[in-house]
Order: sequence, then C-alpha cells, then structure tokens
Amino acid sequence: MAGEAQADCLFCKIIAGEVPATVVRETDTTYAFRDINPQAPTHVLVIPKVHYADAATLAAAEPQITADLLREAGEVAAEEKLESYRLVFNTGSGAGQTVFHAHAHILGGRGMQWPPG
Repeated sequence: MAGEAQADCLFCKIIAGEVPATVVRETDTTYAFRDINPQAPTHVLVIPKVHYADAATLAAAEPQITADLLREAGEVAAEEKLESYRLVFNTGSGAGQTVFHAHAHILGGRGMQWPPG
C-alpha cells in the first residue's frame, strides 16, 4: 500500500536499519544519506520515510512531507557548505530512476553543465 514500507525496497530497508548507509541528517519525516555511487564530490540522497514510488506521487499524496523533503535538501546543502548545488528527482527508469522510492539527489562541489546528460 502506498505510504507504507515495502519489504523489497532498498530505501525502506535503509530507513529500517536493515541496510547500512552513511547518514547525514534525519528528521521525523525524512532521511538523508550519502550516495554509494557519487556523481559529484557531494552527492546526498534525501528520502521521505513514507514509501511512494516517485516525487510526483509523493507530492500528490503527502504535500507536507514533500515540503519537508525540499526543506531538508536545503539544510543538507547548507551543512555541506555548498554555495550552489543541483537538486534532481529522477522519475521512471527512462530518466535514470533505479530505486522506486521517491528521493532527491543533492549534487554539488563541482561545476554543473546544462543541459544535463
């Protein structure tokens, strides 16, 4: 069921402590940890503690938690001392989403090109 932890979801397992992660921040509604395959000097994922497949589904069902996620992304960027950064939500496998639990990528510490590849 949407919103509930999924036994086969990697990010739900990270939240539950079943899979280790390098935690950066945690709130009542969000969890932030370092990406295991960083694409920039700073690459942190911020996820909601509730399970929704992607950002659009999360936003439709839980607008306050979506706002919490965005606020936490800003807090992580500030703590990481990023003067500029990219915030990315991949939605669907064609866009590069590999874990179907809504999450934001915070990328920083190097120049970013536009458009992204």
